[in-house]
Amino acid sequence: MSAAFKARWSTITPPGANIAIPDPVTFGEFISNTLWQPQSGEFGILPLITATLLISGVALAVAIPLGLGAAVYLSEYARPGVRNALKPTLEVLAGIPTVVYGFFALTFVTPTLRNLLFGASLNSLNMLAAGITVGVLITPLISSMCEDAISAVPRSLREASYAVGATRLETTVKVVLPAAVSGISAGIILAMSRAVGETMVVLLAAGAGPNFTFDLRQSAETMAGHIARISTGDISYGSLDYTSIFAVGMTLFVSTLALNIVSDLISRRLRERY
Repeated sequence: MSAAFKARWSTITPPGANIAIPDPVTFGEFISNTLWQPQSGEFGILPLITATLLISGVALAVAIPLGLGAAVYLSEYARPGVRNALKPTLEVLAGIPTVVYGFFALTFVTPTLRNLLFGASLNSLNMLAAGITVGVLITPLISSMCEDAISAVPRSLREASYAVGATRLETTVKVVLPAAVSGISAGIILAMSRAVGETMVVLLAAGAGPNFTFDLRQSAETMAGHIARISTGDISYGSLDYTSIFAVGMTLFVSTLALNIVSDLISRRLRERY
């Protein structure tokens, strides 16, 4: 145990507290360990990462068809009056507080899934309901960005497609969407970044406490949800539980930063010049 580590530990340990100094954790152990129990010296972030990815995956499975479908309909098929009515509705969804979405998941989505599909096997707090609700939450973001990308495709490309006998559907699928793929891809990745960082919905609907499982019917805790629970709970400032959330926060920050960088790179790589 290094002297520097002991000195640092003494600054975050209350005077007179009899708390054992934990062994340093390697990066490999931090990423691969399936237990997150700071008081026992177990700092495995894998359960938090797994829950974050599972909920984000469910959210994207819900949001991509809805958001992209809405964007295509509004930009290519909807009449001006319908478009002027539906677009503000989607924008209103983006402005609803996330705590409302959380209670919606808790009081409507979970009971509905339990009554229609899973019965008692569905935990009252579960990743599936949280993922579906987060998907509804990020749908306006995908729809807005995809619509902007589709609308930016020059009208001349559509007219050229119609001139060779293509239908509107063929033009949309084979001409417009490929031309707008950079903006669509960037929007989807940014929406995933938003889903990864979502806090209130997963805190209310997915459960509290790390749980390494791939069963969407079970409760689990994401990185953002863990940070919110620890920082707003009765954990004393400077305790091991409290200081450990900074490692989780750094992991979450690096993850979302990487997604944003990838989004920008894809947008630059696939962007067409007209």
